[in-house]
Amino acid sequence: MRPYVICHMMASLDGRIDCAMTEQIDDTNHYYEALAQLGCPSTLEGKTTLAMHYAQEGTFQPARAHEDAGLQLYKAVEAKGYAVGIDTNGTLRWDDNTTELFGRPLLMILSEHTSQEYLDYLKQKHISFITSGRNGIDFASAFETLRTVFGVERLAVVGGGHINGSLLDLGLIDEISMMYGYGIDGREGMAAAFDGRTLSSKPIRLTFKSVEEQDGIVWMRYLVEVKK
Repeated sequence: MRPYVICHMMASLDGRIDCAMTEQIDDTNHYYEALAQLGCPSTLEGKTTLAMHYAQEGTFQPARAHEDAGLQLYKAVEAKGYAVGIDTNGTLRWDDNTTELFGRPLLMILSEHTSQEYLDYLKQKHISFITSGRNGIDFASAFETLRTVFGVERLAVVGGGHINGSLLDLGLIDEISMMYGYGIDGREGMAAAFDGRTLSSKPIRLTFKSVEEQDGIVWMRYLVEVKK
């Protein structure tokens, strides 16, 4: 059993999601108001987004030889909602009070290849974590742990494009919540709402759920069709 997962994104009309750009086409906080309506106390963000907006500069520098941590979990605190982050190999550096930074406790998902030293570092920072998967992160298993151990029943994936694409390919997203602001990006190399899928990937079929307009911003919701 895993959480119900909603991918909630703000994009320009051409589907780009650069945060500095989207802030200019959603200056009334409709994105966050819609996120609150989705009823997801916990959110998930990829490493790129975390490094850009939340983590300290630089990368974690180990002081001893690498020792794979293997399969582990650590629950620093009981909470109604978590800021879930992805950091496959354990390299992000954090402030002492991440709960204040995110507004709720931080919970990291990492691979089993993460060093034991880095997990000890997270414990010192009182940051919860799950390690799952030897060759990259086993998201299906990690999501089950989110539900069974941390009580996460609804999870909003809020960035970025590559983590969105990966979870979509794995069949771990139940619903798409897309908000399109009144602007076009068009800059070369900017990430799309769903990115990084292979050229041989087939389109993911969706079922329309709802649409509404809010001060020029269009909010559309779709259910992801189950693969047969």
